[in-house]
Amino acid sequence: METGVLIGDVLIIFALSIFVLLVFHRLHLPPIVGFLLTGVIAGPHGLSLIEIVRNVEVMAEIGVVLLLFTIGIEFSVKKLSRIRRLFLIGGSLQVLLTVGYVALVAEIFGLSIAKSIFIGFVISLSSTAIVMKLLQDRGEIDSPHGQTSLGILLFQDFIIVPMMLLTPVLAGSSGTIAQSLFLVILEGIGIIVLIVVSAKWIVPFLLYQVAKTRSKELFILSVVVICLAIAYLTSSVGLSLALGAFLAGLIISESEYSYEALERIDPFKDLFASFFFISIGMLLDLGFLMSHLLFVLAITISILAVKSMLAGFSAVIMGFPMRIAILTGFALGQIGEFSFILAHTGFSYDLIDQTEYQMLLAASIITMASTPFMMKVAPGAAAFASRLPIPERLISGRQFSRIDKKEPMRDHLVIIGFGTNGRYLARVASDVKIPYVIVETNPVTVRLEREKGEPIFYGDATRVNVLKEAWIEQARIIVIAISDPIAANRITEVARKLNPNLHIIVRTRYLQEMERLSELGADEIIPEEFEASMEIFARVLHKYLVPRNEIEKYIAEVRQGNYEMLRSLNKKPLPLSDLELHLSDLEIDTFRIKETSSAVGKTLSELELRRRFGTTVLAIIRDGGTLPNPDGGVTFNRGDIVLALGRPDELFKLSNFFGGIEDSENL
Repeated sequence: METGVLIGDVLIIFALSIFVLLVFHRLHLPPIVGFLLTGVIAGPHGLSLIEIVRNVEVMAEIGVVLLLFTIGIEFSVKKLSRIRRLFLIGGSLQVLLTVGYVALVAEIFGLSIAKSIFIGFVISLSSTAIVMKLLQDRGEIDSPHGQTSLGILLFQDFIIVPMMLLTPVLAGSSGTIAQSLFLVILEGIGIIVLIVVSAKWIVPFLLYQVAKTRSKELFILSVVVICLAIAYLTSSVGLSLALGAFLAGLIISESEYSYEALERIDPFKDLFASFFFISIGMLLDLGFLMSHLLFVLAITISILAVKSMLAGFSAVIMGFPMRIAILTGFALGQIGEFSFILAHTGFSYDLIDQTEYQMLLAASIITMASTPFMMKVAPGAAAFASRLPIPERLISGRQFSRIDKKEPMRDHLVIIGFGTNGRYLARVASDVKIPYVIVETNPVTVRLEREKGEPIFYGDATRVNVLKEAWIEQARIIVIAISDPIAANRITEVARKLNPNLHIIVRTRYLQEMERLSELGADEIIPEEFEASMEIFARVLHKYLVPRNEIEKYIAEVRQGNYEMLRSLNKKPLPLSDLELHLSDLEIDTFRIKETSSAVGKTLSELELRRRFGTTVLAIIRDGGTLPNPDGGVTFNRGDIVLALGRPDELFKLSNFFGGIEDSENL
């Protein structure tokens, strides 16, 4: 009977979700808000369409686990190590500042110290699931504000354990807090050791054994078991299931099976994640909300404003420019899903009463529903702030520290961002003596690279005065090599206004961003997914022996915008299989010239290899370099590797000749 009820509940949820999401799509509203509204309508405080709410909550937990698991797979341990400063400093700053501010305000309004601190705990936590989902959908996880948000969110997931342990202490009903903390620390260390061992040895070995079976069913079951096992381990010591799932994804990301695992899990993630947002909506008591609407809205607006300000201030303290601080603050302004668990714990210990509990619950859900809109308006707010004539040193406490040159640079290259692309470009520019200057927003990177002698300085390149510090008005080329699409648009617009003759090259991730960048003034736009497709089809044509010059012509046509060329290409090359039919008696082979060979010291013309052996020399490999299509004046040296074309019997004779057998012509 319960099975039939469960299927009926799922049917109602999905049917209602389809209707709500269609309406939201027409109104251009975020899907997450649609799921929240679906939960409000179907939940026990709405139309009571769902009979077994607990089943929906279980599926919601699975959704959060799968969501964080896929994010962990797309991440990596190397990337995680790069945000350790954001985790330790940014996360602790955000939590301490929020708890301190909220506790101070609550105490001013007459609440007890214990209750004030506890409410600060609840409000300090943000929603990992919602923020990561939105950043993932927008392609901004690798952006500076995405990385900052991730570091702070992960710290919040860790700090929830001490907060849960301190709740009974604040309520005055626990005397074993030291013992509990000691046990949690021991269990945490044990789990970290297990995770390291699993990532290095256990999981790669298990997945290799499973992959050898070539069974899709066995592979996906193994991946799910790994995910749930690690999530269960973290949950058993008081950490969140979501954090465990994220760590499980990190472990699998270090193996060669990460992409296969992601492909198998991704469809289930989207399905179950929808249950999470719906289950959050079910918690909202519409009756309570309507009777306290103005007070709830006032609290909600205050929370969004204060949390956004304090999270942004934490980013500023770490040295990030104002634009990144604003984007980070707007992303972390909501109250998170784990706050519900913490609030329920406080309610059970009588730290907060029923009215305060419902007030926090209502405010939390509204802030979560507001997050997509907050993140949508954040770029505009950041752009407006960037236009204000405020010196960057007053915002971040850092000065631009212009490159040590007495005269302004001219006809130089400006590199925005010192990630992988920026580093390689700077190295090449240095090798060929092209003058260049680098602008970077990470203060740690700037300090380290300046010590190495790089012409790099700190600043937010979306700001006019920062680009002027890089002498943008006298530059020849600017390369925008960053992972932040919002910043790339703004930098392109500002750079074009400052220097109409500047050649602007922008790296972006997706094709759909090209049109906007072109409108803003970019001369060349290099989308990563497009360049990957170019490389793939170039290699395919190369394998079919299409001449290199024709391949380059096709690539040039596509890059100039003639995308229809790929669909209507009728210049079909001769397939390699057909070529082998026509040239089945010819082979290409390589030979090393021995010291005893009479070829040493003689030119290609003198040896007359084509007349004597019927073979053609295609290339000579010497000292790590290649001499393609050598002319008759090229002299053979001992140790040269010769690439030659001919029939098997002719190549055999040539092999003997290069090997030092003098009578090879008569063999």
